Amino acid sequence: MTGPRYGSRHHAGTEQPPGPHRPGPAPEGSSCPVSHGGSPPPLSLPAHWAAAALPAAADGHGRGHAPRPTVVLGKIQYDSPGRDNGSNRSLNAEWVTVTNTGRQAVNLRGWTLSDESHRTYRFDLRLAGRSSVRVHTGVGRDTRHDVYQDLRRYVWDNSDTATLRDAHGHKVDSKSWGHHHGPRR
Repeated sequence: MTGPRYGSRHHAGTEQPPGPHRPGPAPEGSSCPVSHGGSPPPLSLPAHWAAAALPAAADGHGRGHAPRPTVVLGKIQYDSPGRDNGSNRSLNAEWVTVTNTGRQAVNLRGWTLSDESHRTYRFDLRLAGRSSVRVHTGVGRDTRHDVYQDLRRYVWDNSDTATLRDAHGHKVDSKSWGHHHGPRR
């Protein structure tokens, strides 16, 4: 997407020349309809334009509202049940759930899941709407519901943080456990 992301009144390719329902620049010598420090006056748009603009505003992309993330970290099994014997079965009993709470599928290609030691798994999948995928530590065959880091050592410690980042490196979600929740030194 190009151009402003939030609070924009224009969408790429929809800019129209001034007309009876589209404000243009104020004629020279007239007062500007926007007071400094106040909000701009409401736009007078034809009904079909207002209806077309509603979904974007209803989607949380209006002024001052950041979009709610639809991909979040779910349940985490950081301590493999039983003895930590390093077997593939034990490694795969250690996992992190990534959940898409939205209705639309999300392309996770290039997204990462990492721990505090910067051990990182890079996704290459599309997560269907309202579904989850478990990211297992050990070796296995990827499916729609389970993916494998193909590692031969444990990743998640008893005191750690799982961080999910999008393909641009922006933090989407994180979960910590086993920490003293005071300030870090």
